Amino acid sequence: MRRLWTVLLAVLLVSTTASPANAAEPPQGPAGDAFYTPPSPLPAGADGDVVWWRPLPDQPGAKGYLVLYRSRSATDTPIAVSGRVLVPAQPWTGAGPRPIVSVASGTRGIGDRCAPSKFQPDYEKPLFVDAMLSRGWAVAITDYEGLGTPGTHTYVVGRSEGHTVIDAARAATRLPAAGLAAGGPVAFSGYSQGGGGAAWAGELAPSYAPELAVAGITAGGTPADLDAVAKNLEGSVGFGFLLLSALGLDAAYPELDLPAYLNDRGRTLYATQRDACVDAVFGYAFGHIADYTTANPLTTAKWQARLAENKLGARPPKAPVFLFHGTADEIIPLAQAQTLRRDYCAAGVPVTWGGYLGEHVTTLAFSAGDVVGYLAGRFAGKPARSSC
Repeated sequence: MRRLWTVLLAVLLVSTTASPANAAEPPQGPAGDAFYTPPSPLPAGADGDVVWWRPLPDQPGAKGYLVLYRSRSATDTPIAVSGRVLVPAQPWTGAGPRPIVSVASGTRGIGDRCAPSKFQPDYEKPLFVDAMLSRGWAVAITDYEGLGTPGTHTYVVGRSEGHTVIDAARAATRLPAAGLAAGGPVAFSGYSQGGGGAAWAGELAPSYAPELAVAGITAGGTPADLDAVAKNLEGSVGFGFLLLSALGLDAAYPELDLPAYLNDRGRTLYATQRDACVDAVFGYAFGHIADYTTANPLTTAKWQARLAENKLGARPPKAPVFLFHGTADEIIPLAQAQTLRRDYCAAGVPVTWGGYLGEHVTTLAFSAGDVVGYLAGRFAGKPARSSC
């Protein structure tokens, strides 16, 4: 009998110490805004590892977690990024692990107070995040680099956004409290800035995260060609988005040295608007680059090189893609999104194209049901309809 109890005790000890949940349980982080300031130096780990976390107030039908996780900047420097993981309260009854949608948020601004985990209203939640949760899918939502966490947000910088969207999905499976298993189907989804983030995640995943089973990508209102978008925004109602983009690129690539091109008005803007949220953008409607500069930085070789580096289409994703756009989009030009469609089709990517009769904001609302329906088909293993 004594030998039997010894064997049982040994088995229990081995199974307990070998449990990934016990071995990898990250600590809970500090309360308040201190949560967003990572420890220095950043603890060693892999991309997507959770640094710390804390529970969010439960919402109807789902549990939420605020996470700080490891990722990489546009220039491959290890960084800490904040975000959320939302998990339906009901057990998953489908085949295999519960699917995860990594949602790339649309523009909130560049200040820490504008981080998606802080910013209200959370306009994507009622449109499609709640519908995703109601289908039993978990949702991970990154705050991107420099939103909430230290540093200026690298707004519309592709590699940075793609890394953070991918690593949000990884972090969701490395948070034992969330109860999500690795190896299940993953999707990337976003609109506007988020369309760029989702598409970049799709392009980077085959090399950056080959272990992920990416089932599909939805990207709408996508700024695929930043140079074309900038030309469209010059002098337009959305000129303020061009100002945010210039600040974002300058934050990602210090050699661009944006202040060197600014006049007095531009220097004042640079010094006072680095915490601007999206509501401030339209205060700069119909502005021009020349209003804020002594010379246009976008025409210089080093700025053109970084703009070209941030053009989508050169690394076609392996997963099927739902690309969509408003036919009267006044912010992100339709033509450059159609170019991305042609590039993906030429590379053999199954692209489903959606054109919506509307401008930038209304297209987000009009497309929401189709986005969720498209992902439902991919998670069900159905072949994607190609518009190529």
